[in-house]
Amino acid sequence: KTDNSAILPISVNSHLSVMSIGFLLGDRDVPVIWRGPLKMKACKQFLEDVQWGTLDYLIIDLPPGTGDEPLSIAQLIPDSDGAVIVTTPQDVALLSVRKSIVFAKKLNFPVIGIIENMSGFICPHCGNEVNIFGSGGGMKASKDFNVPFLGRIPLDAGIVKSGDEGKPFVSNQENNTGKAFMKIADSINRIVTEGGVKKSQH
Repeated sequence: KTDNSAILPISVNSHLSVMSIGFLLGDRDVPVIWRGPLKMKACKQFLEDVQWGTLDYLIIDLPPGTGDEPLSIAQLIPDSDGAVIVTTPQDVALLSVRKSIVFAKKLNFPVIGIIENMSGFICPHCGNEVNIFGSGGGMKASKDFNVPFLGRIPLDAGIVKSGDEGKPFVSNQENNTGKAFMKIADSINRIVTEGGVKKSQH
């Protein structure tokens, strides 16, 4: 903490800072077993007490589903630009995603779009792509609910390696996966800067 009790986020690089409840735990193996009110308090504290500085975007990574965390964020930031829904292609994952979209719409919370993650596997040896979990589920959900489809991100061993090293994979723009990340980021930026998703559409 700083002298004024503000919490300092972890600086990844000059363009990215991160805060997680995991940084505040004394033992990395200790689970966080909290009911709704404590989750709400933690979300509020990370919004109010973390010294974020001047930001282009504040991105909040939430667990899947329609639980306390997304409800808390929707209530704490009612004028947010909106939610980005991330899914994997298989039907069992899409069941939860479809509920998340309806959840957002019922709260009058704009859905910026859908990303299909783990969409195909890029073989590191031959470069061929295999659709291990299927493909196209994110696109179908976007059409069913009339929300933008932002793009596909394939399984890539480089993402795992970068994550374990604490380095943003998106900085690698030389391969197709890195280009997919950048294309999705550009789409989100364009939607938000051009006026965002109209709440009246939901």
